[in-house]
Amino acid sequence: MQNIFDPSTTSELIARIESLKPDSQPLWGKMSVDQMLAHCSVAYEMDYTDKHPKPNALMRFLLKTFVKSGVVNEKPYPKNARTAPVFIIADRRDFEKEKNQLIDYLKKTQELGAQHFEGKESPSFGPMTAQEWNNLFYKHLDHHLTQFGV
Repeated sequence: MQNIFDPSTTSELIARIESLKPDSQPLWGKMSVDQMLAHCSVAYEMDYTDKHPKPNALMRFLLKTFVKSGVVNEKPYPKNARTAPVFIIADRRDFEKEKNQLIDYLKKTQELGAQHFEGKESPSFGPMTAQEWNNLFYKHLDHHLTQFGV
C-alpha cells in the first residue's frame, strides 16, 4: 500500500483527482463523480472538523470490534460494498468545490505527516497507528478513484 504521507503519493493522488471531469462516469456503483468526491472527503471531515456527529459509546465499540480491521487493513475494498450512513451523499454537489476540498484535505494530511497521526484517536475506531490512518485514507481514496477509472 502506498504511503499517503509521502509527497510523491499525494502528488499522484492529486493528479488522479485532477484528471476527473464533471461528466466522468463510474465503472460500478451509483454515485456521480461530484458525490464521490464529497463522499471521499467525509473521512477527512470526521478527523479535521466537527461537521459530522461522533458515534456513541455502543456504536464506537461495535465499529472498533467488527469494522475497524476491514477498514485499516491492506486488503482492497470490494466493489459495491456497504458504507456507513454518514458517508452517503444523496444530493448533487458542486464538482469543482468538492474536487478542491478533497485536494486540500490530501495536502493537509501529507503536510501534517505520519508523526501527527501516530496514536491519534479516530472518532469511530479509537487510537490508531499512523499506518492504520494511512491505510484508511489511501485505500478508500484509491478505491473510489479506481471506480471512476483514474
